[in-house]
Amino acid sequence: MTGRKISTTGVTEWSEGKSRLTDDYLAAEEPLEIRVGERAISVTMRTPGNDIELAAGFLFTESLITGREQIASIRAGQEENASENGNRVYVELTVGVALDSGASQRNFYTTSSCGVCGKASLEAIRVRGIKRLSTGHAVDPELLCLLPDKLREGQAIFGRTGGLHAAALFTLSGELLVLREDIGRHNAVDKVIGWALAKGMIPLQDCILMVSGRGGFEIIQKALVAGIPLVASVSAPSDLAVKLAREFGMTLVGFLRGRRFVIYSGPQRISTKASE
Repeated sequence: MTGRKISTTGVTEWSEGKSRLTDDYLAAEEPLEIRVGERAISVTMRTPGNDIELAAGFLFTESLITGREQIASIRAGQEENASENGNRVYVELTVGVALDSGASQRNFYTTSSCGVCGKASLEAIRVRGIKRLSTGHAVDPELLCLLPDKLREGQAIFGRTGGLHAAALFTLSGELLVLREDIGRHNAVDKVIGWALAKGMIPLQDCILMVSGRGGFEIIQKALVAGIPLVASVSAPSDLAVKLAREFGMTLVGFLRGRRFVIYSGPQRISTKASE
C-alpha cells in the first residue's frame, strides 16, 4: 500500500540459543519524484508522509526557490498507475519565477542515506547565497541536555521499527515546534523546514534544530539556508560540516547524550564557562 509509513514482515528471531518465527515492523521506503511544471527536478527515496513539506523544503534548502511566495501551488500526485499513487509532488511556480537550470541539474537523484549523492558535480554541492548568521541569544546548556529525550519521545515510528531518523525544531526555550521522521536524515530536515516555510517562519533565527543521526554537511547546509543558528546531533559531525558551520557562524553541537555534549563551532551561543 503506497503512502504507508510502516510495513510488517515475517522473520526468524534468534535469542538465548532459541529461534522462533514472528512478525517484525519495517520502516517504509519509496521513491518520491518532485516535479516543477513539466520538469522532474528530483527523485528521492523517503518514508511516505508529509510529502508536500518535503518537496517545499527541498526546493528551498537547495536554493531552487527563495521563499514560499514563489510557490503558486503544490500538490501530491494521483497517477493513473495505481502503484505510483502519492509518489509524485507537483509544484507550480508563481508567474515570472524560473528555475536556475544549472542549480536544478545537481538535484536529480538522491538516496535515503546520502543527501548529496547524485549531484552533477562536487562544485555544485555548495549552495550559493548563504549568509553568515548573526550572534543571537545564548542557550542554557541544561536546556540542550533535555532535547534528546524530547526528540525520542516524539519518534512514534522509530519506536516500532528502529529504522528512522528524526529532525525536530525547538524554540530557544526548549519548546518543541515540529518533529518529522524519515528513513533519510536529510529528508527529515527538509520536512521540518518545509513545515516552517509554509508557516512563514523562515528565517528560523530563534530556533534549534535537533537531529537523531550525525551532523553531516548536507544537514548543516540546509540549516544555514533556513537561518537556523544552532544545530545539535546525538552523533558526530563530519569535518566538512564543522568547517561549514565555522565559516558561517553556526553553533554546532555533537554527541549530545545525557549530560554531555561537544561544541564544534560557535561556543558563544551556549552559556558555558570553561573550567580552569
